[in-house]
Amino acid sequence: MVKVDKKVFWFVVGSQHLYGEEALGQVKKNAEEIVSALNESGKLPYPIELQELAVTADKITNIMKEINYRDEVAGVITWMHTFSPAKMWIRGTKLLQKPLLHLATQYNERIPWDTIDMDFMNLNQAAHGDREYGFINARLKKNNKIVVGYWERENVQQEIADWMDVAVGYNESFHIKVARFGDNMRNVGVTEGDKVEAQIQFGWTVDYYGIGDLVQYVDAVKEEEVEALFSEYKELYDFDHGDYDEEKWEKHVKVQAQQEIGIRRFLEAGGYTAFTTNFEDLYGMQQLPGLAVQRLMAEGYGFAGEGDWKTAALDRLMKIMAHNKNTGFMEDYTYELAEGKESILQSHMLEVDPSLAVNKPKIVVSPLSMGDREDPARLVFDGKAGEGVVVSMADFGTHYKLLINEVDAFEPTEEAPNLPVARLLWTPKPDFQQGVKTWIESGGGHHTVLSLSLSSEQIETWAKLVGLETIIIK
Repeated sequence: MVKVDKKVFWFVVGSQHLYGEEALGQVKKNAEEIVSALNESGKLPYPIELQELAVTADKITNIMKEINYRDEVAGVITWMHTFSPAKMWIRGTKLLQKPLLHLATQYNERIPWDTIDMDFMNLNQAAHGDREYGFINARLKKNNKIVVGYWERENVQQEIADWMDVAVGYNESFHIKVARFGDNMRNVGVTEGDKVEAQIQFGWTVDYYGIGDLVQYVDAVKEEEVEALFSEYKELYDFDHGDYDEEKWEKHVKVQAQQEIGIRRFLEAGGYTAFTTNFEDLYGMQQLPGLAVQRLMAEGYGFAGEGDWKTAALDRLMKIMAHNKNTGFMEDYTYELAEGKESILQSHMLEVDPSLAVNKPKIVVSPLSMGDREDPARLVFDGKAGEGVVVSMADFGTHYKLLINEVDAFEPTEEAPNLPVARLLWTPKPDFQQGVKTWIESGGGHHTVLSLSLSSEQIETWAKLVGLETIIIK
């Protein structure tokens, strides 16, 4: 399983010495209560740690420097309990290199009209402090997230949780390494891209390897290792022998088991978290990896076919944000144009992510017209239903562009007994005609990453952090 190191978020409370030590003591006490309650809510995917009060420019600068330095700190949440003069924040905020969330909240939910006085007003003036602090973030062009509302409310906590996942994805994006086994599919435009610019803008490292480099790892896998993995397959999946005799069927499946072990070892040895294959570049391979790739995607590896390294890296990024749930590589294949049922059939020649399966997958062996190799094994299943997003990235020569389309996925209701690949169905928003038209007009690719766990707002938040042009269709 591809794991993310443990992460925390720092909680920094803005104030100043103007109100006296007694007031600052109350600010700290209130902040401790909020942080404790948020951590105990069970809503946040990562813990929050309260830092010393941000009451001087030097303290703020030192806190922000420390956030940059500590790898385990994924970002900072700031709260203006009182008025905190913005010029104190300039140096530290300019230095900050990690995601920032401005929590526009207040310790008290209601104004106590029967007891309110100026002492209360001075202590609880978040509305005043938010605007001073917000101004400097806007002037510094921080592209920070702003969450507004009472801190105990579930919707506010969910917004914080969603941002945390994006922040971790942003940080981990600089550790995404893609291994390209072979080059891009010949004559295809959308899978090309500037790798240097991608590393500068998104942090992605993309390395090419000849297929022979991978074959060495696959060939080194021992027979007993293959047998052990095949036994694991028996526990997890249904077996569909189709027209093959059992012995021949098992032989083809075990080729995929051997490939799975070899690819995983190659990726682990190089620290890679994503990879691509290409059916036009299989010298020395018995089959195009299918089941092997699906299993690795289920572990959290990013993937895309035909050498599409951009989508492979995007897949890994979105898997990080979604905790590897209901998120995977996809391709637009076939339209359903029956009136009132307009939708798009999503699939691929083999490699559909089983994290999206609604039913128990079965292993099928079937011929593949591309690649001129043995009949490969693959997992076949139907996709889940739910609201989600499909995301595509393309290099337009002068810049990268990200397309996001909100979709409604639904479970297939008709059997497809002759279709030897997994399938998903969805209708793009706002409707089939407008969604497809806008996607094509905007240059959206046929390779995408689907997530039924992430929102368009989360993807847009990441795009703003990396200065990426974004089009949202919803």
